[in-house]
Amino acid sequence: MIRPSNAELELLKCLWRENACSARELHERVAPLLDWSYSSTRKTLERMVDKGLVEEIGEHGLNVYRAAVGKVAVLAALSSDFAKRVLEIDGPLPTQAFADSRLLNEAEIDQLEAMLRDGEPESQA
Repeated sequence: MIRPSNAELELLKCLWRENACSARELHERVAPLLDWSYSSTRKTLERMVDKGLVEEIGEHGLNVYRAAVGKVAVLAALSSDFAKRVLEIDGPLPTQAFADSRLLNEAEIDQLEAMLRDGEPESQA
């Protein structure tokens, strides 16, 4: 699985919350966090389409974007990478680390725990 950059992750989080957004809608949501121009949002979305992170769909004459990668799978891959590379942990991160997440619900945390425990993120890397 391709690991998104920090900026790409912000766009993905918006898409996971909203399901589908136009480039303008995404820009309005991430501009305060990323402090960049609309053209930067468009260029990042183009790269994300090329990488297979998002898909571009024409709806009613407007191009909208949807996440092409699952939230739990991406977070499992990033968490596993962080645990190994930064923390030098050989096993999975404890799911208590995700308990207060505003991005994950309880079922998603359970799914994430299973993916981290079973080592699935590495097989998708």
